[in-house]
Amino acid sequence: MKKVVWLFGLLFLVSCKQDIQTADVKKMNGYWEIDFVDMPDGSKKEYKVNESVDYFELKDLKGFRKKVYPQLDGKYLVNDIKENVEITTADGRWKMKYTTPYSAWSEEIIEIRDSVLVIENDAKLKYHYKRLTPFSLK
Repeated sequence: MKKVVWLFGLLFLVSCKQDIQTADVKKMNGYWEIDFVDMPDGSKKEYKVNESVDYFELKDLKGFRKKVYPQLDGKYLVNDIKENVEITTADGRWKMKYTTPYSAWSEEIIEIRDSVLVIENDAKLKYHYKRLTPFSLK
C-alpha cells in the first residue's frame, strides 16, 4: 500500500511540472523583483525590500535586461547599462544567454508564469522573482 501511495505522489509531482512554451517567454516582459533565492546548500535568502528591480524587454526571443531603481513617486531611475539577452532552447531546457561588452554568461529558466519567474545560474542559485507591484506616494 505504501508503494502505491508513493507512486501516486510521484506521478502527481511529475505531472504538475508545466513545460515552458515559446509563447510563455513574452510573460517575462516587464518589471520583476527578487522575492527569494534558494542557495545550493538548501538555505533560503529572502528579499524584503529591493532597491533595484530587473526590467526585461524581449521580442522574438531576443532583447535586454536592465536594472532599474523604483522611486517613491512611481517613476524609475535608469542608466544606460543593459545586458543583451537571447533565449534558446535545447533538450527541453530554456537558457537565457547574456552578453555585455565585458562578459557573457547564461542562466536557465526554470519556471515562467504571469506573476512568477524562476531562474537558475551556473552557481546553482535559484532566483525566485515576483512581478513588481507599482508603488507611489502620490
